[in-house]
Amino acid sequence: MTLYPKLILDALATVRYPGNGKNIVEAEMVADNMRIDGMKVSFSLVFEKPTDPFMKSVVKSAETAIHTYVSKDVEVTITTESRQAARPEPGKMLPQVKNVIAVSSGKGGVGKSTIAANLAVALSKLGYKVGLLDADIFGPSVPKMFQVEDARPYAETIGGRDLIVPIEKYGIKLLSIGFFVDPDQPTLWRGGMASNALKQLVGDADWGDLDYFVLDTPPGTSDIHLTLLQTLAITGAVIVSTPQEVALADARKGINMYMNNKVNVPILGLVENMSWFTPAELPENKYYLFGKEGTRRLAEELHVSLLGQIPIVQSICEHGDEGTPVALDDDSVTGQAFLELARNVVAQTEKRNAELAPTEIVKTYK
Repeated sequence: MTLYPKLILDALATVRYPGNGKNIVEAEMVADNMRIDGMKVSFSLVFEKPTDPFMKSVVKSAETAIHTYVSKDVEVTITTESRQAARPEPGKMLPQVKNVIAVSSGKGGVGKSTIAANLAVALSKLGYKVGLLDADIFGPSVPKMFQVEDARPYAETIGGRDLIVPIEKYGIKLLSIGFFVDPDQPTLWRGGMASNALKQLVGDADWGDLDYFVLDTPPGTSDIHLTLLQTLAITGAVIVSTPQEVALADARKGINMYMNNKVNVPILGLVENMSWFTPAELPENKYYLFGKEGTRRLAEELHVSLLGQIPIVQSICEHGDEGTPVALDDDSVTGQAFLELARNVVAQTEKRNAELAPTEIVKTYK
C-alpha cells in the first residue's frame, strides 16, 4: 500500500474538534509539516492554546481515524503545537515582579484583607509600583474594599498570549476571583478548581513591572497556600493577628507553615491588628479590648519583627465599606500607622534581599 497526503487528510477530515464542531482539516488544525516514509506518517496538530482541554482526545481520534480509514499498519506520530505561547513554568512566573509579599493569618476575622489592602495602598503612596491579588478564592473582598465590584477585566493578546488586564484603582493593579463570579452566590469549588483559577489570575494576567506584588491569602492553611508556594517565588510572609491568645495560637500555625523546611519562606514580621480602641472624643485614651501586646510578645519569642500595631478605629471599617482604604488619608492616625507598616515591610524586604544576594552570587559562579 502506498501512502500519500490526500489519503491521510481525507481520514483526518472525519475527526471533529469539539470546541467548534468543525473537522480538524477544515479548522486548519493540521500543520503543513506532514512527512511520509513508507508506512510511517508524522505531522502536527495545531491548537489555539497549550492548555486546550480537548488536546489529548483529538490526538487520539486522529490516530484512530488513520488506522480506521487508511490502514491499521500505519505507524502514526502526532505532535502538538499551539498558536499561543505557553504559560511560564512555576518559579519563572512574573519575572518583572521584584518582591512577592504574602499577607496571611492563622484564622479568619482578624482583619487580614484590611491589612493587605491598606498595605498595598501605603506602598503605592511611598512611590512603589504595586499589584494586589485577592487570593482568598472562597471569600473575595478586594472588589468591595476598592469600590470596583462592577468592574469586569478583559483579555488582550500580549506577547502571543491572551492575558487578563488587571483593574487599576488608586494606582494599584487589582485582580480577584470576585470579578468573575456572582457576588451574591457562594463559590462552591473543589480544591483543584480553585487552585487552577488562582494560577490563571497569577500566570495568565498582565501584571507588568511591579516593585511589590501583595497576596491577600485565605485564612488558615490550605491547598490554596500550597498552590501559591508552588507557583510563585514568595519573598516573604507578613502574618496578621490580634492580641488575643486564641488568635495568636492560630497565628503560630501560619508561621510554622511558612517556616517549614519544605516551604522555607521567610517571615518578614507580624502585624497586630485591633491593638487598642481609642474613642474619637478621647483621643489620648487606649482601651485594650483583646489583650495588650500579645503579638509583640509572640514576635519577640520567634525573633521576628513587629511590623506595626493598628488600632481599632471606626473609620477603618467605614472606609473599607466605602471602597476608599483608610491608608489614602496621610493625615489620619490610621493612615500614618499603615505608612509606618509599609516602611517596615520595605525595610525587612530589603534586608532579606541583601542577605540573599551573596548566596545567589556564589551559586552563579559555581
